[in-house]
Amino acid sequence: MATMSQSLQAGATRSLVWIAAAVVFVAVGALGGLALAVGELDALWISLSVVAALTVLVDYRIGAVLLILMLPISDSNLFPHALMGMTGVNPVNLLLAGTLISYVVRAGRGQAGRLLQPQLIWLYVVPIIIGGLIGVFHVGEIVPVFMEELVINFHNEPGYLRDMLMKPLFIPLIALLVGVSVARAEKAERFIVPIALSVWIIALVEIVFVAVSGIKLGMLASPQMRGFFLAIGLHANDLGRLFAIAYALLLFTWWEAKSPALKTLLFLTMGVLSLALLLTFSRGAFVGFLLVNALFLAWKFNAKTLALAIGAAAICALFMPGYVYNRVLLGVGESADAVSAGRIDGIWLPLLPETLKSPIWGNGLGSIMWSFPMQIGSMLVVGHPHNAFLETLLDMGVVGLGLLLAYFLHVWRGFRALGSNAFLSPEMRGFFQGATAGLMCFMITGLFGSSLRPESEAAYLWMAIGMMYGLQARRPAG
Repeated sequence: MATMSQSLQAGATRSLVWIAAAVVFVAVGALGGLALAVGELDALWISLSVVAALTVLVDYRIGAVLLILMLPISDSNLFPHALMGMTGVNPVNLLLAGTLISYVVRAGRGQAGRLLQPQLIWLYVVPIIIGGLIGVFHVGEIVPVFMEELVINFHNEPGYLRDMLMKPLFIPLIALLVGVSVARAEKAERFIVPIALSVWIIALVEIVFVAVSGIKLGMLASPQMRGFFLAIGLHANDLGRLFAIAYALLLFTWWEAKSPALKTLLFLTMGVLSLALLLTFSRGAFVGFLLVNALFLAWKFNAKTLALAIGAAAICALFMPGYVYNRVLLGVGESADAVSAGRIDGIWLPLLPETLKSPIWGNGLGSIMWSFPMQIGSMLVVGHPHNAFLETLLDMGVVGLGLLLAYFLHVWRGFRALGSNAFLSPEMRGFFQGATAGLMCFMITGLFGSSLRPESEAAYLWMAIGMMYGLQARRPAG
């Protein structure tokens, strides 16, 4: 009876694969014809997206790997953000939907682990949802310049909920799908490779863009060029923070890696990543980069790491161009506001009284856009307070800030535990030691920008969080 049941199950699985394959071929043919009829790239993107989404129906872990590769560049112009005129229908979302459906099918058969994590839901997602529900009633109060300058892509309540609430929460969902994939993987270390490859993709996009543009590096380092990378849909500071966190993961993993092939891949990846981080000329990213290296030296201190640090410092001192030092020392010797690039007088001080309007629950996600100083023109026209903690306090109040910090404390403890877990391979222990350093980098650089809410610039932190949940689900009992 058992053998017969297994045979029937295997036959059903093969039938499902053939059905999926047939659907793929039909989809390719139909959508390929649509591409010829419409004569636009949108139809081609839809064809590729549907094929990828249907492919992952065979195994949701394929989708998780593809999402790892795509998440860091999901906000760039490399991918369309609306297909066939439908905002929100894009390759990443279609792939996410296919992966989620595949997971649900497997979970229904008892072939997948638990997706949702209570701490993530109650300490993180629920407070953000409440912030979104508070803010949706203020859409009509948004200062028109944000819509006129296309800082935001919505003008009504449904658009606000889509862009400010739903879209960011896709990032934790991707992390959870990575987690359940890691939980069922034979070797969790294999997920390090797609993470490294994703770094190559985003780093090469940036480096090639700089090379093709022909801009001089001295000009790129100037304060007037902070929006240079907006041409590819990204900001220099966001790119810098993305690279700094990725560097933390790779550095500690590289140090502990035993495989020569993996060690070589990670070393080369860190070289490309370091160049890409330098080209952002983001002072916050420089601070994060130095912090990660300082933590590495402190946690791995021995004669070898000390010699490595001294050698790297000597090379930087000898060959670092003068415009890098000028960028780092911008405003030094003038005033605190000059060092902060105008943040203190132009953003932070005008916004402080706004935190008292609703100190418990906050004023809603993105409340800077309808704040009183923004309405009367007494502050810089920016869509972000340039401080992750001030933003959270302003938008979600003391309760929201406390809950989000409690969640990241939960993450910190998880990273620390896995970083010293004797059941894990040296590579995975190093990965989570790097994740701990990356989390500290995330918090420190949050003093100058970023957000405690999910953003693509923290993509690598969320990948680590997903892998944390995956390994916690498979750890030995007792």
